Amino acid sequence: MSTVTTEQVQPVVYDALAELGPAREDITDDATWEELDIDSLDLAELSQVVEEKFGVRLKGDDVAQIKTVGEAVELIVSRAG
Repeated sequence: MSTVTTEQVQPVVYDALAELGPAREDITDDATWEELDIDSLDLAELSQVVEEKFGVRLKGDDVAQIKTVGEAVELIVSRAG
């Protein structure tokens, strides 16, 4: 299996978040869930997208500890690689 990179994960995460409500230009690695108005149901949807695309399962504990978009991307890359 090939290595999954930040360059592969980031657009998938950004696009999935944009579908949940925030404007695409507001989504940055430093943006927090609170700033983007992303709630736990939105994060559950994001988790499904990530699992389908990269085979990475984000558990409730994982999601609770992740505070920014960049942290989510890093976790996905580390688990997928």
